Amino acid sequence: MTGYERVDRTFAIRLAVITAIGAVWRLGYLFVVKIDDRLLLNDSLYYSIQAGRNSEGDWFREALTPLPGAEHGPLTSLYLTPWSLGAGDNVAWQRFATTLLGIATVAVIGLVGHRLAGPRVGLVAAAIAVVYPNLWINDSLVMSESLALLIVAVALLVALDFDERPGWGRAVVLGVLVGLGALTRSEIAVFAVGFAGLAWWRSAGHPRRGLMPVLVIGATLVTIAPWTLYNVGRFDRPVTLSTNDGTTLLGANCDTTYYDDIGGWDIRCLAPVPTTETEDASVRSIERRDIAVDYIGDHLGRLPVVVAARVGRALDLYGLDSLIALDHGEEKAEWAVWVGIVMFWVLALASIVGWRALGRADDGLAERSRARWWLVVPLAAVLLTTVLFYGAHRIRAPAEPVLVVLGAVGLLVVWDRLRHPDVDPT
Repeated sequence: MTGYERVDRTFAIRLAVITAIGAVWRLGYLFVVKIDDRLLLNDSLYYSIQAGRNSEGDWFREALTPLPGAEHGPLTSLYLTPWSLGAGDNVAWQRFATTLLGIATVAVIGLVGHRLAGPRVGLVAAAIAVVYPNLWINDSLVMSESLALLIVAVALLVALDFDERPGWGRAVVLGVLVGLGALTRSEIAVFAVGFAGLAWWRSAGHPRRGLMPVLVIGATLVTIAPWTLYNVGRFDRPVTLSTNDGTTLLGANCDTTYYDDIGGWDIRCLAPVPTTETEDASVRSIERRDIAVDYIGDHLGRLPVVVAARVGRALDLYGLDSLIALDHGEEKAEWAVWVGIVMFWVLALASIVGWRALGRADDGLAERSRARWWLVVPLAAVLLTTVLFYGAHRIRAPAEPVLVVLGAVGLLVVWDRLRHPDVDPT
């Protein structure tokens, strides 16, 4: 069974059933647990208020001031804007809107698994996506993770399609998806470099091979450009994607995150440059970034310990109490966070098995051996973001679809080795 066979009717029906089960679970959790919850003091307030103000024609302002705002990329707020029209409980509609994104992600992850390694992997990946808390726990929150995860999953699907049939159109679509991802979560912009390199490698023999990486990066930049140009006349200093870089850096580089809650992020670190109602956000971001860079320079000897702690947090091997506290502050149920941690450990180990299985060229998996490298891009981007900023489940989010797909391969390998050692696991 090759990973590149088209989706047949049986697979489509089974995937639809699994996706429907995922919808029942997510909508049930939304309406039973989350629908009446108030938003806490976290990024959800920004997205909710911004979408509400957009729906009233007051486009992209800071959440509680009349000043221009770009604390986060615009795509999540834009998506939530039509759901925020009219009177009534906009937050409930916004929660419903993000839940729909999570339901779609289940189906797309199933398609990614199918394209990579066949229908069994696709169905198992979709089933894991249904129950994996690190996916569904985001879906009733008014935040960017659900949209980002969907875009990452679609980008991987297009990347695997490009791997099979390199072409200009697919390269452009891939770049557009990276641009949309960057407008959702800024760090996804890093995908452009990895996808461009792989587009060059995997288009060997194409008459315009050298143009492929240019199209990926060019389409990414063109997709981002309208937002960047819109910000030119709104802020005192240039704003490419958001004004949140200084906040993120300063919150991760202070005494608290270097000596106490090592490798994390703490709002108390922002005390040197507090938010005011009169200061331009781009100027405030630069001030915070400068203080953070100075702090890093003054504590270089401590940096290896901090970076190791950040990576340990990303792998759920260090700072669990801190990670759970951060998640709880983002409206995530503690029991679900713990289940997500345990499932992450299982999927991480299974992913190693899956990666190795896909790399065995001597048993019919040669094409998958090369195609699997597309899945490295989200992992590398998350690692880079973690090292540069801090370790948290939100930072790890773009890598979760990869863990689900590779984990599905690994679990099938283990299962089939236990039952039928000589059977191809896919």
